[in-house]
Amino acid sequence: MAELKTSGRPIDQLLEKVLCMNILSSDYFRDLLRLKTYHEVIDEIYNQVDHVEPWMTGNCRGPSTAFCLLYKFFTMKLTVKQMHGLLKHPDSPYIRAIGFLYLRYLGDFKTLWGWYEPYLKDDEEFSPGSSGQMTTMGVYVRDLFLGQYYFDTLLPRIPVPVVRTAVATLEKMNLPTKLSGSIGDSSRGSEETSRRPPSVKASLSVSFGQRAPHRASTRDSSPIRRTIAPPSYDKDGANGSRRSPSMRRSQSRDLSDRENSERDRGRDRDRDRERTRDRERDRDRDRYRDQERERDRGRDRDRDRRYDHERDRERDRDRRHDYDRDRGRDRDRRYDYDRRSIERSRRDYDRSRSRSRSRSHSRSLHDQGTSLDQQRTPPRDESKEKKAASSNLAKLKDLYGDFGNKKENIGDDRAPNRDTSTEEVIRLGGSTWR
Repeated sequence: MAELKTSGRPIDQLLEKVLCMNILSSDYFRDLLRLKTYHEVIDEIYNQVDHVEPWMTGNCRGPSTAFCLLYKFFTMKLTVKQMHGLLKHPDSPYIRAIGFLYLRYLGDFKTLWGWYEPYLKDDEEFSPGSSGQMTTMGVYVRDLFLGQYYFDTLLPRIPVPVVRTAVATLEKMNLPTKLSGSIGDSSRGSEETSRRPPSVKASLSVSFGQRAPHRASTRDSSPIRRTIAPPSYDKDGANGSRRSPSMRRSQSRDLSDRENSERDRGRDRDRDRERTRDRERDRDRDRYRDQERERDRGRDRDRDRRYDHERDRERDRDRRHDYDRDRGRDRDRRYDYDRRSIERSRRDYDRSRSRSRSRSHSRSLHDQGTSLDQQRTPPRDESKEKKAASSNLAKLKDLYGDFGNKKENIGDDRAPNRDTSTEEVIRLGGSTWR
């Protein structure tokens, strides 16, 4: 939401200094610190406000409820949407009037007429002052824009070009360009203090550390009436003017000395009360600052406590995660160790079985081989073989003759390095050559 455009001036420069000081030092404004939202302030206006004058009525001391709530709005810095809600509020005309006062004091002068113009013909009736005099909202808005004084308090000055534009627009709309008196007198004269309402003088006296005067004491303490000496009478009831000039001069001198001493004592009392009020205001300000500082410390402690709690939770979560991870690693190591030991034992078992099988197989093969050789090769009789060979050789020599010499000659021609020491014998009836 866009914030409402303002003139940029400080609040204490927009209101009169006496009014601003009384608002800040009032108990009701301090009680408004409990209101935190825009709607709560509107409800307070609806329940408490019955006029929009700056000061309380009668002999009451202090600023009015309406201006205390207006100052509360100053501290909240309203938005454009909230301002439209104030100006169009259907429940109470005083809610709308405080909205127009907010714009008149704090709004930007270049856009002020744009806010006021749609409500110039508003016919809702209400009583701005405490006298009960009724007027319409349109007349109130027009007087509030054109006037320089609001119930004897000074309003911020609007630039002349903006006022001329507004007057030209009013003439085009056939509306009056003069003040109708709905917001009090249009100016203040030289005798400002004596012409102010008793409530305003009471508030001023409270501001300067004095007791609020009653009507009779106000009339006696008027600065105009104090300058006129009361008539003096002698014992016979005759007027003091019949006395001698020297007596009148001494009497006037005594009167002036008494007035000066009373004035000095009054100034001293005012100064002391002003110091006392300043000390009380400083104590209240320090107390409020201490409360704010204590609230800030409490918020900081809560934030640190939450941070420590979150940090402890994170640490616990990390510890649990590390513990679960370590347990998982240990479980994996034990599983790998068991698996390797099982595989090693299985390999050893398979190796031992294969060795035993190979030994048993080799033994069986060896036994089988020896038995077959024994079956296939019967025992030889060497004497018989030799006799058979010699008989066969004799038979061959008889049939083919003796070719020993021929073979030696041929062998010498073809293979001179051949060893002729061995002879080839054909066993007739035998199974091998040698």
